[in-house]
Amino acid sequence: MNIPGLTIARRAEGAIASYSIVTRSATDESLITQAIDGSKLLLGITTIIDSDDGRPTDHIKSGLADVRYGGVVTVDAPLTADADGNAVVASSGDYIIGYAEVPGDEGEIGSVWIVPGVVA
Repeated sequence: MNIPGLTIARRAEGAIASYSIVTRSATDESLITQAIDGSKLLLGITTIIDSDDGRPTDHIKSGLADVRYGGVVTVDAPLTADADGNAVVASSGDYIIGYAEVPGDEGEIGSVWIVPGVVA
Protein backbone atom coordinates (compact mmCIF):
# COMPACT_ATOMS: atom_id res chain seq x y z
CA MET A 1 0.00 0.00 0.00
CA ASN A 2 1.37 3.40 -0.93
CA ILE A 3 -0.29 6.56 0.36
CA PRO A 4 2.63 8.98 0.54
CA GLY A 5 2.48 12.23 2.41
CA LEU A 6 5.42 14.57 2.05
CA THR A 7 7.74 13.66 -0.85
CA ILE A 8 10.83 15.75 -1.48
CA ALA A 9 13.88 15.57 -3.72
CA ARG A 10 17.51 15.86 -2.70
CA ARG A 11 20.64 15.05 -4.66
CA ALA A 12 22.01 11.55 -4.21
CA GLU A 13 25.45 10.67 -2.96
CA GLY A 14 26.18 7.44 -4.79
CA ALA A 15 23.65 5.20 -6.49
CA ILE A 16 20.39 4.66 -4.62
CA ALA A 17 18.01 1.81 -5.46
CA SER A 18 14.25 2.17 -5.72
CA TYR A 19 12.17 1.38 -2.61
CA SER A 20 15.23 1.91 -0.37
CA ILE A 21 15.66 3.60 2.99
CA VAL A 22 17.82 6.75 2.88
CA THR A 23 19.77 8.85 5.35
CA ARG A 24 21.89 12.01 5.24
CA SER A 25 25.34 11.90 3.69
CA ALA A 26 28.18 11.90 6.21
CA THR A 27 30.14 14.38 4.06
CA ASP A 28 27.44 16.83 2.93
CA GLU A 29 24.18 17.31 4.88
CA SER A 30 22.37 18.53 1.76
CA LEU A 31 22.77 15.09 0.10
CA ILE A 32 21.05 11.78 0.82
CA THR A 33 22.58 8.34 0.59
CA GLN A 34 21.26 4.81 0.81
CA ALA A 35 21.14 3.70 4.45
CA ILE A 36 23.41 0.81 5.44
CA ASP A 37 22.09 0.11 8.96
CA GLY A 38 20.10 1.62 11.82
CA SER A 39 22.96 3.55 13.42
CA LYS A 40 21.79 7.02 12.32
CA LEU A 41 18.54 8.86 11.64
CA LEU A 42 16.60 7.38 8.71
CA LEU A 43 14.99 10.11 6.57
CA GLY A 44 12.64 8.39 4.14
CA ILE A 45 12.11 5.84 1.38
CA THR A 46 12.86 6.27 -2.30
CA THR A 47 10.15 5.91 -4.92
CA ILE A 48 9.94 3.46 -7.83
CA ILE A 49 12.84 5.22 -9.62
CA ASP A 50 16.51 4.28 -9.09
CA SER A 51 18.95 7.17 -8.80
CA ASP A 52 22.57 7.79 -9.74
CA ASP A 53 25.22 9.84 -7.97
CA GLY A 54 24.47 13.57 -8.05
CA ARG A 55 20.94 13.17 -9.45
CA PRO A 56 17.79 14.53 -7.77
CA THR A 57 16.17 11.69 -5.85
CA ASP A 58 12.59 11.67 -4.61
CA HIS A 59 12.04 10.17 -1.18
CA ILE A 60 8.86 9.84 0.85
CA LYS A 61 9.10 11.29 4.35
CA SER A 62 5.61 10.61 5.72
CA GLY A 63 2.53 8.46 5.21
CA LEU A 64 2.61 4.93 3.82
CA ALA A 65 5.40 3.99 1.43
CA ASP A 66 6.39 0.91 -0.52
CA VAL A 67 9.72 -0.52 0.64
CA ARG A 68 11.81 -3.57 -0.26
CA TYR A 69 12.07 -6.08 2.59
CA GLY A 70 15.51 -7.48 3.40
CA GLY A 71 14.20 -10.38 5.47
CA VAL A 72 11.04 -11.87 6.93
CA VAL A 73 8.82 -9.07 8.28
CA THR A 74 5.65 -9.36 10.36
CA VAL A 75 2.83 -6.83 10.63
CA ASP A 76 3.58 -3.93 13.02
CA ALA A 77 7.30 -4.81 13.29
CA PRO A 78 9.57 -1.77 13.76
CA LEU A 79 11.74 -1.50 10.63
CA THR A 80 15.31 -0.32 10.16
CA ALA A 81 17.77 -0.58 7.26
CA ASP A 82 20.07 -3.45 6.33
CA ALA A 83 23.40 -3.10 4.48
CA ASP A 84 21.52 -2.70 1.16
CA GLY A 85 19.00 -0.09 2.34
CA ASN A 86 16.21 -2.68 2.58
CA ALA A 87 13.78 -2.80 5.51
CA VAL A 88 14.45 -5.38 8.23
CA VAL A 89 13.13 -5.85 11.76
CA ALA A 90 14.93 -3.48 14.15
CA SER A 91 16.79 -4.37 17.33
CA SER A 92 17.10 -2.41 20.56
CA GLY A 93 18.92 0.89 19.97
CA ASP A 94 18.34 0.99 16.21
CA TYR A 95 16.89 4.02 14.47
CA ILE A 96 13.71 3.01 12.69
CA ILE A 97 11.94 4.32 9.61
CA GLY A 98 8.56 3.14 10.89
CA TYR A 99 6.30 0.09 11.22
CA ALA A 100 5.38 -2.66 8.77
CA GLU A 101 1.85 -2.43 7.40
CA VAL A 102 1.96 -5.85 5.72
CA PRO A 103 3.94 -9.06 6.28
CA GLY A 104 6.47 -10.19 3.71
CA ASP A 105 9.62 -12.08 2.86
CA GLU A 106 13.07 -11.03 1.69
CA GLY A 107 13.00 -9.31 -1.68
CA GLU A 108 9.28 -8.54 -1.61
CA ILE A 109 7.91 -5.01 -1.79
CA GLY A 110 6.00 -4.33 1.41
CA SER A 111 4.56 -1.24 3.03
CA VAL A 112 5.79 0.86 5.92
CA TRP A 113 4.01 3.50 7.96
CA ILE A 114 6.75 6.14 8.21
CA VAL A 115 7.26 7.09 11.85
CA PRO A 116 10.98 7.71 12.42
CA GLY A 117 12.32 6.97 15.88
CA VAL A 118 14.57 4.73 17.97
CA VAL A 119 13.76 1.29 19.41
CA ALA A 120 14.10 1.34 23.20
